[in-house]
Amino acid sequence: MKLGKSLAAGIAALGLAAAPVAAADLPPLSHSLTQLTPKAAPALRLADLDGRPHDLAALRGKVVLINFWATWCPPCRREMPSMERLKQTLAGEPFIVLAVDVGEDADAIEVFASQLDAVPTFPILLDAASRVMQAWKVAGLPTTYLVDKRGRVVASAVGGREFDHPTIVAAIRDWLNK
Repeated sequence: MKLGKSLAAGIAALGLAAAPVAAADLPPLSHSLTQLTPKAAPALRLADLDGRPHDLAALRGKVVLINFWATWCPPCRREMPSMERLKQTLAGEPFIVLAVDVGEDADAIEVFASQLDAVPTFPILLDAASRVMQAWKVAGLPTTYLVDKRGRVVASAVGGREFDHPTIVAAIRDWLNK
């Protein structure tokens, strides 16, 4: 992912970066997924920050965590590092994380990512017109879906999650073993 370091530095120099909020001031992130009756996942074809196309249909045979988010959403911002830790925890498994940013451009995302301790290594996809969000019937951010190896939505979560929590890791491992 290309980060606009000069853009991020310029914004920080102007004092425009979001002020951090202490985690103690915020409600805890949840650590559960809601099991769903499996149904075919809607189409998801978007480009990432580097312009590379990603197509959910091409990921059959893998379990895919799809997270709809935005940089202005506090729980979205808080859960992003845990998605990276989850990706690292399940490295080597047929598992993919896709983060779908809704309604923003690459510059806003790059500024946000440059403020993280660890830049995400999973694809951040751009849904600038919110078309994919609408197709997936996302009502609020963050919303996350788990897609099984057969391309079916099997679980969801609305609201912030600590994705590397043992409960969520175990649930995903269950789907990896099916």
